[in-house]
Amino acid sequence: MKENNQLLRQRRQKADDLAALGVPLYSNNFKPTHHIKDILPEDMDNPEASLEGGTLAIAGRIVAMRKFGKAAFLHLQDESGRMQVYVKRDTLGADIFQIFKKLDIGDIAGFSGSLFRTKTGEVTLQAVTLQPITKSLRPLPEKFHGLTDVEIRYRQRYVDLIVNPEVRETFRKRVEIIRLIRNFMVNRGFMEVETPMMHPIAGGATAKPFQTHHNALDMTLYLRIAPELYLKRLLVGGFEKVFEINRNFRNEGLSTRHNPEFTMLEFYQAFATYEELMDLTEEMISWIAAEVTGSMLINYQGREVDLSPPWKRLTMEESLVEIGGIEPEILTDDTRIIQFARDKGIELDASAGPGKARNELFELLVEENLLDPTFITAYPTEISPLARRNEKNPEVTDRFELFITGREIANAFSELNDPVDQRQRLEKQIAERGDDEEIFPELDQDFLRALEYGMPSAAGEGIGIDRLAMLLTDSPSIRDVILFPHLRPEKK
Repeated sequence: MKENNQLLRQRRQKADDLAALGVPLYSNNFKPTHHIKDILPEDMDNPEASLEGGTLAIAGRIVAMRKFGKAAFLHLQDESGRMQVYVKRDTLGADIFQIFKKLDIGDIAGFSGSLFRTKTGEVTLQAVTLQPITKSLRPLPEKFHGLTDVEIRYRQRYVDLIVNPEVRETFRKRVEIIRLIRNFMVNRGFMEVETPMMHPIAGGATAKPFQTHHNALDMTLYLRIAPELYLKRLLVGGFEKVFEINRNFRNEGLSTRHNPEFTMLEFYQAFATYEELMDLTEEMISWIAAEVTGSMLINYQGREVDLSPPWKRLTMEESLVEIGGIEPEILTDDTRIIQFARDKGIELDASAGPGKARNELFELLVEENLLDPTFITAYPTEISPLARRNEKNPEVTDRFELFITGREIANAFSELNDPVDQRQRLEKQIAERGDDEEIFPELDQDFLRALEYGMPSAAGEGIGIDRLAMLLTDSPSIRDVILFPHLRPEKK
């Protein structure tokens, strides 16, 4: 701590020295003519590659510096990359070189000059002018140890982005993933919409919402858990293909897979079925993977994952037999499957039925083993209050979830559009939650009213963009793909 305080004092003293020389510490009039990547030759290793001619101006952060008395080499980093700059007193002039000597690693500065190659062949800008732009009062992490504390990296993401180029690349890829999703949907005739993020009803199945209060209306509002019921209202209104990319909020725990604020793609298509959305999802994700990574064969945390279609498809019961190792005769006996789940240590409410037991066993025995892309279908009606019942077996729904590397990536189903059935299922779900809820769920009467006007047959889906970004950037934690993840308060 003493060393850090000493470094801070030294930096502030240099800032005072520059101010005394009449140098603005935070100027706003330097205009770069190029980004660094635009002036570096594509074939950096080719000594014969031609260099950009004329006087060039670049600006960025000083990330390394070697001083030799009357000259210095430094590395300047902008958004596009980094390059070497050569500074010489005889070229800059004694007064400007005196200013340069007050600069530190971490400072932001602008240089103009021409390109040349050093004896080692490195493309370098020989500076003829220098302008300090921003004085950094805190030192960057030491070069060889860097910013390695994971919590500090998340908490001080701005420093993480400065010193770790692979982190910048992760977030560039995340932005690219979202752009590709949007293009994919628009090119297939979907219309992008925005629906409310503050809801008057605490909906969202069993997830716990964040609560707030609107003073002017004197009413309680809830940050949305999902946009689903509003997007379905748009189907009632006559829009046939809609999607939304935006935040959802769930007031629940933190983990490598969960953040209270997360990004979802949610879309709905009239006159479609869940089978059609499986095909669309397979096409979308495999295409995006190829665009972002250059291949459908990716590496995730040391394991090869093949995203090439077609992907495996199993019903939940098939997966419980094939992967979970449960005997078929147990699965078909409602009493035995509930007892089997309890014997596995699963806590089930007295009101829980066989569908709940099967789902809990799936999460325990199967989910983490679904490493290659796998669609799981035929989810129990008991746990799918908004999904359409299967016509041949009303105990299950026309629903799928997509799993890759043991994580749920997508959830979709053919939509329930029978207002009577929908009301009964929502009422049953609310009754099963009991009266001990901190925020008791309410029946969304307006949504049911909308269904009574008539919603076309449809299918809808939600895809977790954060988890997709984790997969395509080889990131082990959701916090690695969220710029500013939520953390506990910093210890003082």
